[in-house]
Amino acid sequence: MKNVLTIAGSDSCGGAGIQADLKTFSAHGTYGMSVITAITAQNTMGVFDVHDIPSSTVASQISAIFDDIEVSAVKIGMVSITNTINIIAEKLNFYKPSNIVLDPVMVSKSGCNLLNPTAIDALKNKLLPLSTITTPNIPEAEVLTNKTIYSLKDMEMAAKVIYQMGPKYVLIKGGHLEADSTDLLFDGNEFYYFEAKRINTKNTHGTGCTLSSAIASNLANGMSAYDAVKASKEYITIAIEHSISLGKGVGPTNHFYSLYRKAGLNYGE
Repeated sequence: MKNVLTIAGSDSCGGAGIQADLKTFSAHGTYGMSVITAITAQNTMGVFDVHDIPSSTVASQISAIFDDIEVSAVKIGMVSITNTINIIAEKLNFYKPSNIVLDPVMVSKSGCNLLNPTAIDALKNKLLPLSTITTPNIPEAEVLTNKTIYSLKDMEMAAKVIYQMGPKYVLIKGGHLEADSTDLLFDGNEFYYFEAKRINTKNTHGTGCTLSSAIASNLANGMSAYDAVKASKEYITIAIEHSISLGKGVGPTNHFYSLYRKAGLNYGE
């Protein structure tokens, strides 16, 4: 079993962040580990409080994992302040894990800033160059590139700009397009498109966290970047299609739908 580490924030309602990452790792047959960068008070209605973990404690968590356990892939999610970004970059430069998936989490679906605007340059300069693949959605890609994105052609141009910042692959997620949800992968030479029908549901809490964690798991399990993205796109599509109506707002995806079915349970039907 491969070991996969998430470096991200905690979601108290379990739909996104560390909790979604660990569920996704398990669903892909990998062993999940976590470094918590922030504690959030949130539910399906929104994010109500954020407490950043001291950077020294983030550093200690990372060292504790790498000094003892082989890590096959790292997923980076919510890293809200510059000091935390700097320490993560320093530690990953030292330990040099083979696969790093960076999900540049910036704003929650309810509109809460999860990345301090003053830390955007640090994310660009310190974490993007370390990334095997980065997975911005369209609003995040717009922030990274200072360009507006309305179409697949705009996504291609943005992917080229982000690629120049250092990641080996750029995956721009098309969920915010008006048409079908088409994601675009760029390897510096070729564009690859991953199409999926748009699913009529409000329950999309944690989709970005889940997709990036699935990619990290698939890379850890030996897939190429293209195959990892393709399989992860299929996984998240099923998870959204059979999402869970939890709480009063935006419910989570169904991380274990396929496993539930095999167990004879009908959750998400």
